[in-house]
Amino acid sequence: MTEDTRPEAYAELASVGPYGVRPGHALITMVEPHPGHEYAYNRWYEDDHYYAGAMAMPWMYAGRRWVATRELQELRYPEKSAVAQPVNAGCYLSTYWITDGRYDEHMKWTVGINKRLGRDGRVYQDRTHVFTSFQDHEATVYRDGAAGPRDYHALDHPYAGLVLEVVDAESPDTRAELLEWLRSRHLPERLAGGPAALVTVFRPTPLPGDRMTYVKQVEGVGTRLTLLWFLERDPREVWADHFTGLDAEVAETGLGRLELAAPFIPTVPGTDRYVDELR
Repeated sequence: MTEDTRPEAYAELASVGPYGVRPGHALITMVEPHPGHEYAYNRWYEDDHYYAGAMAMPWMYAGRRWVATRELQELRYPEKSAVAQPVNAGCYLSTYWITDGRYDEHMKWTVGINKRLGRDGRVYQDRTHVFTSFQDHEATVYRDGAAGPRDYHALDHPYAGLVLEVVDAESPDTRAELLEWLRSRHLPERLAGGPAALVTVFRPTPLPGDRMTYVKQVEGVGTRLTLLWFLERDPREVWADHFTGLDAEVAETGLGRLELAAPFIPTVPGTDRYVDELR
């Protein structure tokens, strides 16, 4: 007996609504597998969840996983972070792009599929969500102007590393001013002649009330900005010269504070490379 999957609905839904390629929204999730579960978590995420819980969903069209070895974790700052406690928590980072204007539709699917995965025993419980949120795109700043890959290529282009930066405005009233400083002054100056080809800037959105209970509600919805720096070189080679002092520069504006600067390198899909370098 053939299972009814309502195939007629797919043609109807595909014929309406936005279907551009710009990353209007993102899922950014930093996770810490519990001690002793590093290999099992990595295999579950790569072999099952990355696909069934993410890439197979409508309107989520690009994704990439990143990892912070212990050496990379030790580069993070500030020591007292509102994002990660302790600051080295969260050795895996997954980033996904969602089609602009399709957030609501995607969220309905993701809540439904994750409830189903849970019922079917396909959710790995021995991990902690350190920083997980859906976010809306605010800006992309390029080092080389119109040359090079665009932001919608960023999760497919073979970048050598990524820096996750989280900043909090002093208040909801100052976030727009902080964003403008980042977009027009700080990021162009930092990008010029440096190892990052582009930076995307997002702001978090609250998770729905029927989210999975193991994912905490998003903090800093009114004040936070999340930056993803896409690097053409290994972050260990460029950290000292290009990524120290971000906290002081943000603080000098009087508009906000840096809550996390964390470097990552890409995982190698289908392998357990770097798993034995996490602790």
